[in-house]
Amino acid sequence: MSDSRPLISFDWAIKRLLRQKANYDVLEGFLSELLHREMKIINIPESEANAAEESSKINKVDILCESSEKELILIELQYNSELDYMHRMLYGSSKLIVDYLEKGDPYDKVRKIYSINIVYFDLGQGDDYIYKGTTEFKGIHTRDILQINAGQKKAFNIDHISAIYPEYYIIKVNRFNDLSRDSLDDWIYYFKHNAVPENSKARGLSKVAYLLKIDQMDTTTKYEYEAYIKDRVISRSMLETAKFEGREEGREEGIKANTLNIVIEMKKEGLEIPFIAKITKLTEDQVDKILKDNGF
Repeated sequence: MSDSRPLISFDWAIKRLLRQKANYDVLEGFLSELLHREMKIINIPESEANAAEESSKINKVDILCESSEKELILIELQYNSELDYMHRMLYGSSKLIVDYLEKGDPYDKVRKIYSINIVYFDLGQGDDYIYKGTTEFKGIHTRDILQINAGQKKAFNIDHISAIYPEYYIIKVNRFNDLSRDSLDDWIYYFKHNAVPENSKARGLSKVAYLLKIDQMDTTTKYEYEAYIKDRVISRSMLETAKFEGREEGREEGIKANTLNIVIEMKKEGLEIPFIAKITKLTEDQVDKILKDNGF
């Protein structure tokens, strides 16, 4: 169970609220739960990843954070499926390594990179909804894992070779079955439903429940948020319709499916029936019937 009042979606919060220093503790809470250690953000640097680009305002959202340990943490939220998404993950982390190594610096100044990817499609093939990727070196003959030596451990203050290399996380939101096993799952529940589970103890989520309520928005901001959600939902539904249609004779049925998807997704985002009716050109009664037929 969760608070019945809908919350602002995480992607919008990243764009408009979580970049403010007063709200760093929200991202710190999420990162602490994911990485299993206390995280402190000291900066959200001006960067290409943090640029508000019109071309990517719907399909993806990025935010780059710098931790108190000088680590670089790239959080990317992606809605639409991309076949080469994993290649983009590699490119993003590699570019950060290059961008943040000053000319002439020794290689031990390479920053630790965390690439955190929150996706709303089934990336790759696997049954889990959280995946972690690190780098290790395994002996071809002995199958042992290569370790750092005493000198490296002392010089670089690390325990494992993997600490040098980028670390990747993939959270497949749509694969989450809504059963919270731990506090990280409470965060994933929020990503999926724009709601916080009751009695959640997850770090950062108490502020999410307080800060990100839609009914606390002023009129102008609420209008901008609704327009953003409309664009995002339509963009996703158009892709789903294109897949559904397949060929020309399926077009009419595909359009119906598209409209149904838009109505359901807008309701999930906390939008009201009159606004949904206005956008979809349906009557309020038609919207209400669609929602009731689909369990809302």
